[in-house]
Amino acid sequence: MNMSQILFLQYPKCDTCQKAGKWLKDNAIYVKNRDISIDNPNEKELSAWIEKSKLPIAKFFNTSGRIYKEQNLKEKVKTASDKELIEILASNGMVVKRPIIVADDFILIGFNESEWSEKLK
Repeated sequence: MNMSQILFLQYPKCDTCQKAGKWLKDNAIYVKNRDISIDNPNEKELSAWIEKSKLPIAKFFNTSGRIYKEQNLKEKVKTASDKELIEILASNGMVVKRPIIVADDFILIGFNESEWSEKLK
């Protein structure tokens, strides 16, 4: 696998992202870093990643985030169309669950060490 193609979307102030970043470094896995708060994913990227991940769109939401709670997105996720949900995700990087690993043939959402070991090592 060409490791240079791996994109690591993270938020520098997020503890989980910091742990994930340290894990990547400790395991000598080279990634392209992207700060999700500055350079949030656009609708086209999100659509492609959601499709590639085979996960429900709801898994892409940062459910512990302030915006998720303030905008009552928990209810919206249940009723809104995929298009609307992708628009919400693309509107603000802080709404998107992180960290995210985007590789050629898989997507990892959130940091799960055993899952990351299996896919990245």
